[in-house]
Amino acid sequence: MSIRILLGLFLCSAFFKFSFAQDVYAKNESVDIQNYVFGLHLNDASNEIKGETQVRVLFKENPAPFSLDLIQKNGAFGMEVTKVMENSSQANYTYNDNKISIVPKNSKDSIQTYTIKYQGVPEKGLVIDTTKFGKRSFFGDNWPNLARHWLPSVDHPYDKASVEFQITAPDHYDVMATGKKMEESNLENGYKLTIYSEPAPVATKVMTIGVTEFASRLVDNIDGIEVSAWVYPQNRLEGFGDYTVAANVFDYFIDHIGPYSYAKLANMQAKTQWGGLENAGTIAYFENSVTGNKTVEPLIAHEIAHQWFGNSATEKSWNHVWLSEGFATYFCILYLESVYGDERRKEELAIDKQQIFDYYRKNPAPIVDLSIKDPMKVLSTNTYQKGGWVLNMLRHRLGDGVFWEGIRNYYATYQNSNVLTEDFRHMMEQVSGEDLESFFQQWLFVKGHPQIQWNWDYSNENINLNIKQLQDHHVFVFPLEIGIVKDGKLTIKTIEVNQRNQNIAIETKDQPDSIVLDPNEWTLFENMGKL
Repeated sequence: MSIRILLGLFLCSAFFKFSFAQDVYAKNESVDIQNYVFGLHLNDASNEIKGETQVRVLFKENPAPFSLDLIQKNGAFGMEVTKVMENSSQANYTYNDNKISIVPKNSKDSIQTYTIKYQGVPEKGLVIDTTKFGKRSFFGDNWPNLARHWLPSVDHPYDKASVEFQITAPDHYDVMATGKKMEESNLENGYKLTIYSEPAPVATKVMTIGVTEFASRLVDNIDGIEVSAWVYPQNRLEGFGDYTVAANVFDYFIDHIGPYSYAKLANMQAKTQWGGLENAGTIAYFENSVTGNKTVEPLIAHEIAHQWFGNSATEKSWNHVWLSEGFATYFCILYLESVYGDERRKEELAIDKQQIFDYYRKNPAPIVDLSIKDPMKVLSTNTYQKGGWVLNMLRHRLGDGVFWEGIRNYYATYQNSNVLTEDFRHMMEQVSGEDLESFFQQWLFVKGHPQIQWNWDYSNENINLNIKQLQDHHVFVFPLEIGIVKDGKLTIKTIEVNQRNQNIAIETKDQPDSIVLDPNEWTLFENMGKL
């Protein structure tokens, strides 16, 4: 999701010791959810939904107890479970503390299917409301862990599964969901059944449905993948115009990163708490993203980048969410750079840099912040803008060729899988042949950034540069480009900053007119003025 647009709207020891995060979700690594079939019955008379979910479970060892998340009824909201079946017989289960806990009866089969029947009114996760045009609507809005309000599931990204939605709703609705449409059939009494199926494994955070009145258009077909726009009929032409750029973005990422994982790419105007939500193959954009002015290109690029980073290569722990949001932030910038040139990259990074500095003054924490236990609190300027800046610095350090080779290898290795920061580091080290431990350690696991005071003078054909790092908790080590300006011409020299106080001589025959630090926006530091 895009935090910049969200904020604009509402004012979105050794390295190894730090590579495992604080994420407190109780993972059950002996159980692998293979597939969900979510049967949902929606109606216009009330906000109560009826569900029948089939869960195919692989037991990696002997069948053992496991749990599914589902918020229990408490007052007006929550779910009541009426039946749980193991294959064709009654399951041995309890339903307490918002978890359906199942003890398998069958001790032989490694794969078993469980069926959960339930009903209730979801407080979150499934947004049942009206559109800005007053039309009743149902939108899945699961990020980060709200699927449990309406879908029995392992509601954490470490266990991804293929998914099918079987949605029965009044026949005046248009129905969209994760996956490819497999069926649309009129039923009795004015209802319609619509089935979507996604064979690629998907985390619950990015599973979704959209049920309301839509206008839809096929935008393009790229590598056999349909790219489409789904917008409210009341602003159909503006929406199609705004969302058409998705095809260009999609083509760029396929070409530069690797193959796309999902059955389609639908771009959907929706009710969402976010500026955009990167649901797998079915992206939701906030209702007022449709203007007809084609101003949402950066948002679209950010959310489409997530299809590779966050959706397909998915963080295994919430504390490593920069692998999703930092990547989407920087790959949006890379796309904009490819279309509008390097000046656009520098403009975007300069904006992000100032936001990083402002955020740090109030929230001095690292990108991978092990103190955070609530996934709703992992999103910040650190995980978005600073995470993007780390990738920008890594790209400059390795060079474009090695950087892109590393990115493609990383994605190929972890496509449709899970990843931690350590895995990304190892891949970039393997491709580059460099030891990147200190780079990753200081930029991701140490709070803050270099805060520099500096001055210079010229004598004996040398620029004498004095640099002092003001932050007291850490001495950062980093390359710094020095822009030497003479008669309107810019010459770049690179120095290595590795001390708290440093004097560096740079040979140059002529006295410069001025000196500029990092003129091309490659290093994250805060210029605190002259010494």
